[in-house]
Formats: sequence, C-alpha cells, structure tokens
Amino acid sequence: MTDQPTAPPDADRLTVLFMPESAHGPTNQCIGLGKVLLDRGHRVVFAAERSWEGQLAPLGFVEALVDLAAPDPDAGDEAAGQFWIDFINETAPEFRKPTVEQLGAFIQPTYRALIDGAQYCEPQLRQIIAEHRPDVVVEDNVVSFPALVTSGAPYVRIVSCNPLEVRGPDVPPVFSGYPAGDRSGWDAFLAEFDRTHADTWASFNAWVQAQGAPPLPARDFVHTSPVANLYVYPEELDYVAARPLDATWHRMDSSVRELDEDCSLPERFRDRPADSALIYLSLGSLGGADISLLQRLVDLLATTRHRVIVSMGPRADEIRLADNMDGAAIVPQTRIIPQVDLVITHGGNNTTTEALHFGKPMVVLPLFWDQYDNAQRVHETGYGRRLSTYGFADHELLDAVEDLLGDADLRGRAARTGEAIRARDGLRRGALVIEQVGLDHRAGRG
Repeated sequence: MTDQPTAPPDADRLTVLFMPESAHGPTNQCIGLGKVLLDRGHRVVFAAERSWEGQLAPLGFVEALVDLAAPDPDAGDEAAGQFWIDFINETAPEFRKPTVEQLGAFIQPTYRALIDGAQYCEPQLRQIIAEHRPDVVVEDNVVSFPALVTSGAPYVRIVSCNPLEVRGPDVPPVFSGYPAGDRSGWDAFLAEFDRTHADTWASFNAWVQAQGAPPLPARDFVHTSPVANLYVYPEELDYVAARPLDATWHRMDSSVRELDEDCSLPERFRDRPADSALIYLSLGSLGGADISLLQRLVDLLATTRHRVIVSMGPRADEIRLADNMDGAAIVPQTRIIPQVDLVITHGGNNTTTEALHFGKPMVVLPLFWDQYDNAQRVHETGYGRRLSTYGFADHELLDAVEDLLGDADLRGRAARTGEAIRARDGLRRGALVIEQVGLDHRAGRG
C-alpha cells in the first residue's frame, strides 16, 4: 500500500462502521480516523453508545446508536460517556490500592460491566449491520462484540490503550505499571489476574462462541483481526523489540484528531514573565471526576510563578481555579498542548500520545486501567516523571515541574521526537489501512 493513494472513485465508496467504547478517548480516536475516511469520500457509520446522540451527525457521520443497558425512564439527558463517569466516581477509592489489588476490585468489575453491555447490545448491532451493510467494521474496545466479528465484512481491531494489551512473555503484564527491566513481580501479577478473571473470561468465551464467533485468545476478552489490527503508540515508547508483532499489526504513532476548535490563550498568559512557563493540567474526562485530587493539584500549582490551563472535567463547577489559571470543563486539548511547555496528566493513552506528538514532557499521575503502564513507560524512557497519584508529597510535584521545565536536553529531545512523530502521520496511516482492507474485500482480495 502506498503512503498516499488517490481517493477512490465513486464505485469504490465504502461504508465503514465504527464501534468505539463509550469513553471520550476511544470515541475521539475513532472520530479522528472517521474524519479522514469521510474526507476521502467514504460513508462512515458510528454504532456508538446512545449518550453520543447528536454529537456525531454534525461531523458528517451516520449515527446508528446502541444502548448498553435498558434505558432508565426516569433519567434525563446524559453527558457523553456518563455511564463511565458514574462508574469511576463509585469505584475511585480502589485507585489508591496497588495495581495488583485493583485486579479484583476494579479491573474485573470493569470487564464485567463491559461484557454486560456487549451482551445487551448484540441484537441491536446485528440490526445495524443488516441495515447499513458495511464493507469493513472497526472496533475500538477491550471486549468483543460477536456481531462485528461475524458480520461477513472484514473486522479491524484498534488498540487505543497502552499496547501492553497485546500480551507477550517479555513485556510487563498489562495494567501492572511494572518496569520493563524488572520481571520480579510479573508472574505473581499474572497469577492474580488469572485468579480474579478466569471465571469471567470462561463464561464470556462460551457466550462469544454461542453467537458464532471464534474462541477468544487466552486471558484476552477481545478478538484479534486476522486481516488488520491498529494500535496507537509512538515508536519511541513502543515495546516492539521485546514483543514483535506480525504483519497484521500497524502502528499509528499518534492519532491527533483535526476537529478541535482554535484556541487563543488569554492575554495575561501571552504576556507572562520570561521565567513563567505554561502548563496544561488534565486528569481526563473520567479522572477529572475525582475533584479532591484535581483541586489539590490546582492548589499546589497556584503557589508557582507559572500559568496553568486546566481541563476541569465533568464537575467543573466544583473546582476553584487560582488567578494564574484558566480553564473549562472541556478544552480543545490538541490546540492547547502545542502552546504549553509541560503537560501534567493522568496518563490516558490519548493525552500521552498527544503530548509526545507535540514534543512535550510530562508529569504522570495514573489513576486506573492502562494509565499505570503509560506512566511507567514515560518515566523509564525519560520523557517525564511518574509520581504516586495519591501518595506524592507536595514538594515532589513541585520539584518534578521545575526539574522538567529546567531540563533543556529533555525538552530538546522531546521536541525532536514530536517532529518525527508528526512526520509519520499516524492518523492517515491508520485510516488508509482501514480503507485498503475495505477495498480489498470489495475486490475479492481479502
């Protein structure tokens, strides 16, 4: 496949169906890919969760929405991804535990909730596929939806979490946050994963096969595509040397969507003193629901000479910003990050890859899921500092900020890395892989 094939003629106009997980990260990832495909003349259908209603059609996509649970007749309009905001709020105390203890307390219940959603919406997905007859189906989730695998169209898997989700004997276990250079805890972590997840996996595997799909791989809750798999991670952070991947896998070094609105900094930020840096603080659309943690970070950064842009999250009206700050519930992140000197993040895959895409060092405070793996990888590859999210001392955060801002070698290295990542144009690479899969299928080549 060439890097920049010409747009297909009308006769080759594809229908591409995306099924993203309902949180903002995976959905925005699919929106970015879908926009490239839309611009190339294809029809793009989103089988997204229903709380995204009205947000996708204005972008040019077809909304074919699904419910992941029986609608609550007493509920009002929900924010996009509200189910997971509520879920995170309820389980936030578990994030203070070591990752091995989170396996039973958080990871397994999360898988269970995702499985319940997949099982509930299976008949809806089959109807959507029958109606829209996609030429290729694309899933960005961590559990399988058998209707996608058995649709008759080629199935493409996206891994928009840390790529340790693709397991291997010589890389740390996913969700552990363990160092790549220290194997001492790996076996015990995997044993605990098996203890806490074996029954859930076995019952889901049986249900998946009962729907006509192939068996699931051991320990995995999602099918790998025999045709094409995409994952989002910069080459500079990747694990390929330790865990080689076969030819079906395609790395998108970044996936920076091109839909964010322009953003101008407040006047007082543009004219700040020479010794005042600009910092972006975000705990993500879900992590921002932990307002006690976010407020602590805000209060600490208020003691510095720097200016701070804060993504305040779903409970923005409860956050008190200081005079050296500006923010909103949702900010145009991909417009903000290029303008800042440092990113303080929870380590979600979108923010991690976007920060490196724009060449910015990071302070990473992981909360859940793959954020520990991203935090550890940023730390051990030298692009930032991992801190204990609930255990850091005030001076540790402030020292990390000053150390990273003052490290000219690191800032230069990060900037050069960002230039290289942007040149590799991962978003279009991923979209062209999806397009080629559909064209090959249409032509009988796959």
